[in-house]
Amino acid sequence: MFANFCRRGLGRLCMMAGVMNKNLRIVVLVGLILGAVLGMAGTLVNSAFLRNELWAIDGTALVVSTIALALHFFRQECDVLAVGFLVYAIGEAVMLGGTASALEASVPAFAAGTALWAVGLALTSWPSVMPIWSRITGAIASILFGFTSLQIFAGTLLTPLSKPFPNFAYPFLVLTFVGWFWKTLKTRE
Repeated sequence: MFANFCRRGLGRLCMMAGVMNKNLRIVVLVGLILGAVLGMAGTLVNSAFLRNELWAIDGTALVVSTIALALHFFRQECDVLAVGFLVYAIGEAVMLGGTASALEASVPAFAAGTALWAVGLALTSWPSVMPIWSRITGAIASILFGFTSLQIFAGTLLTPLSKPFPNFAYPFLVLTFVGWFWKTLKTRE
């Protein structure tokens, strides 16, 4: 019954990751590394200029890598996973629009982006394709970013650097990227 729902819904859940072109694999791996490292670095620096530069590179790299992952999984007929990566990429692109602004001015783009991140992470954590630990960290990040977004839409002023939320969610997001990286690394050429 569950499998029939998935086939009629967003598509079938896939168990195999299939084959990935070597060049596409490099794009995905480099993008995930840049996204994880520069994204976290951006949360640690004091200079607004440097933070904006780090987040601009991080965001661009993640948009490219998650769209590449979406295309890969779409070709493998892993539709739920593909949709999750596309939604995540759209959220990242929305956030990228606020990166050049001051933290307080970026809040509307951040709220919309975290809402999309939450949905994208939930969808990429649902199918049994990624490692279980990565699916768990993705689900936790999804809940935390969803909570962050709801708080902002309810009127709470949370910037991308606010503590405890969303700051507490970033390590879970990076661990999820590590799972995506690992799965991509293990995918056949």
